[in-house]
Amino acid sequence: MNEKIIILDFGSQYTQLIARRIRELNTYCEILPYNKFPDSLEGIKGVVLSGSPFSVNQEEAFKPNLDPFKGKIPTLGICYGAQLMALYAGGKVEQAGTREYGRAHLSFIDSNDILLQGVRSGSQVWMSHGDTITVIPDHFNVIASTNEVKVGAYKIEGEPTWAVQFHPEVYHSEDGTIILNNFVQHICKCKQDWTPASFIETTVSELKNQIGDDRVVLGLSGGVDSTVAAVLLNKAIGENLFCIFVDNGLLRKNEFETVLENYKTLGLNVKGVNASQRFYNDLKGVTDPETKRKIIGKGFIDVFDVEAHQLENIKWLAQGTIYPDRIESLSITGMVIKSHHNVGGLPEKMNLKVVEPLHLLFKDEVRRVGKALGIPESLIQRHPFPGPGLGVRILGDITPEKVRILQEADAIFIDGLKEHGLYQQVWQAGTILLPIQSVGVMGDERTYENAVALRAVLSTDGMTADWAKLPYEFLAKISNEIINKVKGINRVVYDISSKPPATIEWE
Repeated sequence: MNEKIIILDFGSQYTQLIARRIRELNTYCEILPYNKFPDSLEGIKGVVLSGSPFSVNQEEAFKPNLDPFKGKIPTLGICYGAQLMALYAGGKVEQAGTREYGRAHLSFIDSNDILLQGVRSGSQVWMSHGDTITVIPDHFNVIASTNEVKVGAYKIEGEPTWAVQFHPEVYHSEDGTIILNNFVQHICKCKQDWTPASFIETTVSELKNQIGDDRVVLGLSGGVDSTVAAVLLNKAIGENLFCIFVDNGLLRKNEFETVLENYKTLGLNVKGVNASQRFYNDLKGVTDPETKRKIIGKGFIDVFDVEAHQLENIKWLAQGTIYPDRIESLSITGMVIKSHHNVGGLPEKMNLKVVEPLHLLFKDEVRRVGKALGIPESLIQRHPFPGPGLGVRILGDITPEKVRILQEADAIFIDGLKEHGLYQQVWQAGTILLPIQSVGVMGDERTYENAVALRAVLSTDGMTADWAKLPYEFLAKISNEIINKVKGINRVVYDISSKPPATIEWE
C-alpha cells in the first residue's frame, strides 16, 4: 500500500466503522492502538483519532503523545479525539449537564471550511459523549455547532487539524460520508484508487514474491473467507496450493458434496475428507457448549494434520483470517476480545509458516473481492456459519439422529428463505434443535417430540444484531412444512432476541 490513513483507536465502539467508511471511499486505512503510531510518516496521508469510552479527565484515560504527526500531516479528531486535542492545547473539557447521546442537528456551519463543504445547515449528526468542550484555545476556530453544543467542530489555525464532537462514521449522521470524503479527498489528497481490482493485483503479486515455488496447504470450510483466500492463492501459485475440506458430520444437509463440486468448478485442487464418525464418537455424551467447541476444534486439527502430512514439501499454512479477527485478538486495553480462531494451534503443530491473503479486509470487502475474482454468487453471498457447525445448534448432546433431524429442518428454512427472496435480506439464519420435547397431536395420535427454534438476524458485522421481522405468512408456511416433513419435530418457535443482550448463536 503506497498511501494510507491511520486510525488511532482509543477504544470506541465505532472505530471499525470509521475504517469501513474510509475504505468505502476507495482509500486504504489501518486501525492501530492509540499508543502505537508508526515511527515513520512515509506513505501516511492522514490520521484519525477515534472516540473512547473514557472521559479525557479520567486518570486512566488514554493520553498519548500526538507530536509525531499533529501539525505535520492532516489530522481529524472524532469525539474523544476532539476533546483530547482541545485539552492538550489548554482548552477545557467538562461534564455535560446531561449525557449527549443520539440525534442532534447542526445549527451553524462554516460552509467555507474545506471539511464541511457540502454539509447542509440542519444536517442530522450522531452524538455519543458525556463530556463537552466548554473552552477552546484562541487559535481554535469553531466551524460547526448544534443547539446544545457550541463547539460541535473546530479547525486549528496554522495547521491541518480538524475535529468534530459528533460521529460522522455512524449511519445516523446524514452528511457524515461527505465530511469523511472531504477529509480523505480534499484535505489528505488521497488518490482513492484502492479497489477490489487493485487489491487483487497487489495481493497476487505479493503472494508470488512471498511464497515463490513453495507449496501451501489450506483448510477450506465452505465459507466466504476461506473460499476467497483459496481463489486468490490459486491465482498466485496455481497447482502449488493444496486444499483440504473436512466433513465433521456437522455441516448442513448435502453441504459436503455440494461445496466440493463448487470448488472443483473453480479449478481448485481440493481433497474432501469424511470424518463424521470420528467426530460423533468424540462428542458422544458431551453437553457442555465450550467442551463441544474444543472437541470439534481439536478434531479438525488432528484430521487436517494427518491429511496434510500425506502431502510432500508443504512449507506454508494458508488461513482465511480477516481484518476484524486481528483487531479483536488484540484489544487496546490488553484484554483479548476474541481469540484468533482460524485453525488455532496448527502452525506450531505442523511447523509451518502462515500466509493470510485476506488479513487486510473486512467481511463486506472480502465479498467484493470475491465478486471481482468471478466466484459464483451462491458462494460469495453465503450467510456466516459457525466453525463448530451444527454442533452449537444442537443444545445438549450430539447424536447422528439429532444431526439428521436438524439438517432436514434447517434445509427447509434456508431453502424457503431463498425461494421467497428473503435470504439476501437477512445477515444470518439457522435452525436450533432444543433439548426439550413437547406434546403434540398428529392425526388422531398424541405425540411427544422435539422442538426447534428458527433464528434470522439483521447485522452489518455480527457485533450487534437485530432479529429479522420475517413475514408471518412465511413463518407459518415454514413451520407447517418442518412439522409435516421432518420426523421427530412437532413444534417450531421463532427467536425474537437481539444482540445484545442475546447472542446470534445459542451456544
